[in-house]
Amino acid sequence: MELAILNLKGEDTGRKVQLNDTIFGIEPNEHAIYLDVKQFMANQRQGTHKAKQRSEIAGSTRKLGRQKGGGGARPGDIKSPVRVGGGRIFGPVPRSYDFKLNRKVKQLARRSALSQRAAEGQILVVENIDFEAPKTKEMLNLLQNLKINDKKSLIILNSAKKVVYLSAHNLKQVDVTTAEELNTYGILHANVLVLTPESVAAIEKTFNA
Repeated sequence: MELAILNLKGEDTGRKVQLNDTIFGIEPNEHAIYLDVKQFMANQRQGTHKAKQRSEIAGSTRKLGRQKGGGGARPGDIKSPVRVGGGRIFGPVPRSYDFKLNRKVKQLARRSALSQRAAEGQILVVENIDFEAPKTKEMLNLLQNLKINDKKSLIILNSAKKVVYLSAHNLKQVDVTTAEELNTYGILHANVLVLTPESVAAIEKTFNA
């Protein structure tokens, strides 16, 4: 697949970039995408939920009522789960939600997501994304020139550029990442992917490793 390279004004430069079909032209694997997004979301969970169990409630252990004849559940001490203010049975405890996912499955998921965006025609290539100083206005001008200012965009760079990050920092609809940090969730969360010829080469190098 070939894509035209645009300049910062959104104009065609007359040059083209060739996208590798093994990365941008495969049949998307929906299950691999599901697993990779599921792992990403699970890793975002803090897992700090906690409820006090019977042994953690402060109170006396004296039995407050007779064993039988009360007409209800067998009463124990004030910390019993059947009493108001007692400990919780099988309550949540801190835990990690992380789970293992094979590297090849992750690679397949990210290739699938990239191929899906390419098939939808939602990938743009800009010759050089850089500004003299970090200014939100410069980023807005770029998005307007590319006619994507009303869409969620993911700008993928070949290496970190602080000036670009800072220019997009105040824009909710724009995210900036690098080829090495690219993940399936980020690709699918954006409506449009904005790349540079260098980031295309970096993506191909990363996913062919």
